[in-house]
Amino acid sequence: MQARCLCKAVLVTAPDTHEVHVCHCSMCRRWGEGPAFTLHGGTAVQTSGPVTRYASSPWAERAFCSSCGTHLFYRLLANNEHFLSAGLFQDAQGLTLAQQIYIDEKPDYYTLANDTPTLTGAEVQALYYDS
Repeated sequence: MQARCLCKAVLVTAPDTHEVHVCHCSMCRRWGEGPAFTLHGGTAVQTSGPVTRYASSPWAERAFCSSCGTHLFYRLLANNEHFLSAGLFQDAQGLTLAQQIYIDEKPDYYTLANDTPTLTGAEVQALYYDS
């Protein structure tokens, strides 16, 4: 899969994936004014162009286009797993909402209609960060 930022200065290449995951944590909502809709890109994600990365927590970094500010991905430092912004990909045909995480941090002012598996923040921590 390939995608570009808004100004087209950054090219992102990742393995094909069709499952969208939604994160309701307060950091993701602060980063993008709402829940983060992401595609799991794994460890084989490549970027070219002006990318700025910053450590958003002791365990992860976030990246955006240095020119236009488009959010590109969230990356776990321990295993190099990338979670790509779903909005980067122009062709959204075939994408399905697969899971919602940090469901216990979701504010009351929105609800997604899709019936998906959910994980609380503690469950996410146990799966990804406590190992």
